[in-house]
Amino acid sequence: MGAPIVVGYDGTDGARAALGEALRLAGPLEAELVLAFASHLNPGGGEVADAAQAVHERGQAVLEAALDQARAAGVTARAEIVHGKPYEALASLAEGEGAQLIVVGSYGERPLRALIVGSTPPRLMHVTHVPVLVVREPGP
Repeated sequence: MGAPIVVGYDGTDGARAALGEALRLAGPLEAELVLAFASHLNPGGGEVADAAQAVHERGQAVLEAALDQARAAGVTARAEIVHGKPYEALASLAEGEGAQLIVVGSYGERPLRALIVGSTPPRLMHVTHVPVLVVREPGP
């Protein structure tokens, strides 16, 4: 079996498109998929522990659905909840796994918004040596 493919997955349309592309590539590349949900909360007052638990539960739910989809496609897959900023957490996971590819979704953000708010795909490409495939969410 070849090196794994890490898929950033949060259940959004862009993530579903990324998963679809990763499922298509897994067979020809003889790769296991590592489906990763990045959990990151800015510390800051109040009910951070409750919010962290809710994010963790959401991650488990979306990853279980993605695992079901991979199993239905006959692709070997496992799930990981990683902690930290998504681009850093995905890069660290991919490098630790010896991944051949990272697949993430893109949400078609306008360039100014992506610059101000930040966007995982461009940041990811700057912090990892693992090739990154960015898959656009389906259009209207």
